[in-house]
Amino acid sequence: MSEQSWGDDATIRKVLADTETWAVVGLSNNSARAAYGVAQLLQRQGKRIVPVHPAAETVHGEQGYASLADIPFPVDVVDVFVRSDLAGDVADQAVQVGAQAVWFQLGVVDAYAFDRVREAGLDMVMDRCPAIEWPRLGPAGR
Repeated sequence: MSEQSWGDDATIRKVLADTETWAVVGLSNNSARAAYGVAQLLQRQGKRIVPVHPAAETVHGEQGYASLADIPFPVDVVDVFVRSDLAGDVADQAVQVGAQAVWFQLGVVDAYAFDRVREAGLDMVMDRCPAIEWPRLGPAGR
């Protein structure tokens, strides 16, 4: 699997434009963490964010949940801010809960998880950040 195919522009554009609810795994109230700022950007773009963190904190006014399985409504995208060695398990959970897409943040790489998610029929973006991709490919830039 080459890095070029880890997030082609068409898939990134589709995930940014055609989704509404983003479960952000690893999101807490720690404003120094990248997840905090990215979730804020997603909200400004009209996305509903759902914090997923063991502490189940409310972040940016949205109730948090300890796991993806605890979220009582559908999510479109699972945005993953955990270490690469933990990301595959989160990707498998995203498939189980019926997400449409999985997004692994910059530095989060698991080629086997990428393949499993794609084989399950979901869109997958890996080693990219929506905060970088939005100005380049977001709905306004279509």
